[in-house]
Amino acid sequence: MAHAPAEDAEDAAAFTSAFAEPTVPVEAGWTLHLSLATLAVFMAFMTPIQILLPLQLEHIDPHGKNDALSLVTGLGALVAVLANPLAGAWSDRTTSRFGRRRPWILGGALAGAAGLMVTASQHTVTGVAVGWCLAQAGLNAMLAGVTTPIADRVPLAQRAQVSGWTGLMQAFGLVVGALITTLLITGVGSGYGTLAALTVALALPFVLRHTEPPLPRALRPAFDARTFARSLWVSPRRNPDFGWAWLTRFLINLGNALGTLYLFYFLADAVDYDDPGTGVLILTVVYTFCAALTAVPAGVLSDRLGRRKVFVVLCALVMTAAALLLAMVHTWPSALVAAAVLGAGYGIYLAVDQALVTQVLPEAADRAKDLGVINIANSGPQVLAPALASPIITHLGGYTGLYATAALVILIGGVLVNRIRGVA
Repeated sequence: MAHAPAEDAEDAAAFTSAFAEPTVPVEAGWTLHLSLATLAVFMAFMTPIQILLPLQLEHIDPHGKNDALSLVTGLGALVAVLANPLAGAWSDRTTSRFGRRRPWILGGALAGAAGLMVTASQHTVTGVAVGWCLAQAGLNAMLAGVTTPIADRVPLAQRAQVSGWTGLMQAFGLVVGALITTLLITGVGSGYGTLAALTVALALPFVLRHTEPPLPRALRPAFDARTFARSLWVSPRRNPDFGWAWLTRFLINLGNALGTLYLFYFLADAVDYDDPGTGVLILTVVYTFCAALTAVPAGVLSDRLGRRKVFVVLCALVMTAAALLLAMVHTWPSALVAAAVLGAGYGIYLAVDQALVTQVLPEAADRAKDLGVINIANSGPQVLAPALASPIITHLGGYTGLYATAALVILIGGVLVNRIRGVA
């Protein structure tokens, strides 16, 4: 049956509101509330990895803590690799009257909080691994919801600036979480519980205060299991810019993961710092302060110049220098300097890389799914890094070998960004 003209016009308007490149600038309140939701998810991600899981596993298995941490974080990251694009793909197909993203932000926050509480109650390595995998599944569903609104709603001329604010929350997430779990809240269990409550609370302002256009059922692709599964693979041959952006992000995040996964043990075993938990907090504050100095200004400058790649190259060079410093000098003052340099470089990266990847997405109708595939380049290194880091520390030069490897990987990632052709 042919559509009436009014129906055709209505369908066209719905398509434009859902899939067209955004042109209306977002307001400061929208950016603030999305940043708070982003803060929540990364606080819940990073604080356990950096502080709570090492403390919990050290108590459970003091002699096998390195292998236990590698197992738990690796399994959790493997769940993240699967959960993020799957949640993104379902988000793209969600026809709720509340929109496509907000149900996944709230549902993911609730599920992630439940997983954190399960993790807190465990007293075996296996139990901790199961709880952390549950938390990762929920938090990655939330992540699929909080990363896509920038591509959905933010114009190109504003995108790196907004990405700077939301990207900065990744670093602030660890700072806030570290403050909570080392200074304000005592005990591993209460730390997990506080993180769980804050994950939900910080998601609510964006979910409750900012509407989004719903996806009409007529525009939702028909579901076919095989087609759905195939859609999770984005061919780098057909979409080379997407492929190079993915590989660049993977390598830079792998280098970062190699450098940060064992930071707690690095301070305890190589630097001989008396209180490694407090040391991690101090380094994180320095790191975040320097990231804050560069993230938003780099985003503003990138938007004004209309250039992305040169900033990614710059951040890779700065981060490589920080990793080399950690490789060569194992003292507390050098660790402070390295944290400052690494933070400055990663602040540039957080702002500009997110804006860059939104410009290489193959299909507007699959933004959340494709960003989920891109986000595998965030979580995938968490799977690979433990498998690489433990044998490097044991057999290939200890922490010197670990940080030298991190420097090399980051540098390669910075070089390869120049293979992207469709973005300046």
